[in-house]
Amino acid sequence: MMNPKVDFYFNKAKKWQEAVNLLRTIALDCGLTEELKWGCPCYTYKGNNIVLIHDFKEYCAFLFFKGVLLKDTEGILVQQTENVQSARQIRFTSALQIVEMKAILKAYIFDAIEVEKAGLKVELKKTAEYNIPAEFQSKLDHIPDLKEAFESLTPGRQRGYLLYFSAPKQSKTREARVEKFMPQILNGKGLED
Repeated sequence: MMNPKVDFYFNKAKKWQEAVNLLRTIALDCGLTEELKWGCPCYTYKGNNIVLIHDFKEYCAFLFFKGVLLKDTEGILVQQTENVQSARQIRFTSALQIVEMKAILKAYIFDAIEVEKAGLKVELKKTAEYNIPAEFQSKLDHIPDLKEAFESLTPGRQRGYLLYFSAPKQSKTREARVEKFMPQILNGKGLED
């Protein structure tokens, strides 16, 4: 059933209007509940997130929350970035593509519902499995307060820092990032806080 709280998303005159309306119909035809989450239409089964519609400049997409667990028989699921562990997208560049793939998309949604019914969980990488860049490890080894403050952050905040500190190719850039964010870590804050 269409949720009026979500209508604004489909009424915004934009490049993907026809395409996202088709995706909406497909998701609702599969018996999912339409909700608004993260400013996007999200489709749930018994309160569990199944698929989300979102659009970008180059494409619009169905985002399957546990996409990594789906049987990707058509080879169409895309990992948005290398750090995305669970979710996978199916991307569209035209409404016609969606019309042609309707049966396939419904099959993927029904597969995602089965994943939820079975209670399957995605095994996420533990924070300990992330690389700690040498520039940050050196600080942790020499500044006990920093080590203690970092270890008391939530796992998500720790991962945020580790990914951010590891990203630059040059050591001096990594070093500068570590220096800049040390006070924030010492104050128990995450990268975005």
